[in-house]
Amino acid sequence: MFRKAAVPTVSNGSYLQGRAIGKLSSVGSGQPAQEGKVVLKKKVTLLRGISIIIGTIIGAGIFISPKGILKNTGSVGMSLTVWTVCGILSLFGALCYAELGTCIKKSGGHYTYILEAFGPLPAFVRVWVELLIIRPAATAVISLAFGRYILEPFFMQCEIPELAIKLITAVGITLVMVLNSTSVSWSARIQMFLTFCKLVAILIIIVPGVIQLIKGETQHFKNAFAGNDASILGLPLAFYSGMYAYSGWFYLNFVTEEVENPEKNIPLAICISMIIVTVGYVLTNVAYFTTISAGELLLSKAVAVTFAERLMGSFSLAVPVFVALSCFGSMNGGVFAVSRMFFVASREGHLPEILSMIHVRKHTPLPAVIVLHPLTMIMLFNGDLYSLLNFLSFARWLFIGLVVAGLIYLRYKRPDMPRPFKVPLFIPALFSFTCLFMVALSLYSDPVNTGIGFAITLTGIPAYYLFIVWDNKPKWFRKLLGK
Repeated sequence: MFRKAAVPTVSNGSYLQGRAIGKLSSVGSGQPAQEGKVVLKKKVTLLRGISIIIGTIIGAGIFISPKGILKNTGSVGMSLTVWTVCGILSLFGALCYAELGTCIKKSGGHYTYILEAFGPLPAFVRVWVELLIIRPAATAVISLAFGRYILEPFFMQCEIPELAIKLITAVGITLVMVLNSTSVSWSARIQMFLTFCKLVAILIIIVPGVIQLIKGETQHFKNAFAGNDASILGLPLAFYSGMYAYSGWFYLNFVTEEVENPEKNIPLAICISMIIVTVGYVLTNVAYFTTISAGELLLSKAVAVTFAERLMGSFSLAVPVFVALSCFGSMNGGVFAVSRMFFVASREGHLPEILSMIHVRKHTPLPAVIVLHPLTMIMLFNGDLYSLLNFLSFARWLFIGLVVAGLIYLRYKRPDMPRPFKVPLFIPALFSFTCLFMVALSLYSDPVNTGIGFAITLTGIPAYYLFIVWDNKPKWFRKLLGK
């Protein structure tokens, strides 16, 4: 094993080193840090936890393009069924993570749970792919949506220049990085405000939709399951679209060490958030179909804007602003959470040592935050972002399925582990099977993209032996790694 003890840090200049020698209080122990010792503080309350989950889940997808599911299911009724099933499956996965978060009280999310269950190699591969590809590409994609929709009101009569979108996107990414490097409290407060804006935006769509239903506008629901027949090969792509729209329920587990009373607040925050999001998503899609037909939805570039233009007149100008705020909230929540994965991986010896340092005054994992900035900028200006996400969407669900399978394995490997929150065994069994089945089916239905993603993921194995296992590294190589 190549794990190192997770201990708080001692001051060294402006920063704190994550792997320190000495007898210090445990990060998750609840004991006060001694004078001169600095740790990530427990500042995530129940309300902030809910805002992290909801604020990260609800991004641009529900407002811009639910057509991915409709296109791959073939009918209104089947698309609404997939939205509902994806919400239930996401709730099942979230409940499994709630159990893991209450019995393994370490930050890091997927990485930490794979490390506990299956050891360092698969855990390293997970954080390797996340750092190099998944997180920079995902941040760049949601940021591009932010840039496009923040500029939308200024370019109503013409096409928005791509360079302008990328420049305002770069400003947004930088602002998020600065915010998360400066203050945990301010990042959490802004996340709560943006979560409120997202819920208002969803209500702006749901309430007129309900009024339309009351008026009897149900023509698009007649013969709801009639339409183009969806092939079995399209279903995994539909579920990918749906599960991607719900993804974010696992982010609170990335900051477990900063959650107040995690045994109580993690399960509560997860359950409350998933119920709100699932009900909101299904009702939002129902609202769309009260006004827009299936054919029109497939042709629309931004479903929420089309919906608002038909029902709200000039007030529809507010919709792009709400979409932009929603995207900014997803950017902020994602960076806040994933930086903790890098922090923990560095603390365990799997990433350069500098990433396990904490700013001595701001109490933020500043290096783990800003490491994403140059990688995201490279993706933004040079990468084929959507192809990268297609390549690696399977990798995300492969590892999430592996994490939940690890929960089952830990039940037998470590039966005496304290489990303040425990889910029935059929829930992790069903969820992990579904994830792995989707991955296997996607390899069959889209072998090129998923095959490329699989190959990129496998590069983590030689990287593990090169950077972690190989002991006799040249001096210049060790300096490069910060060791």
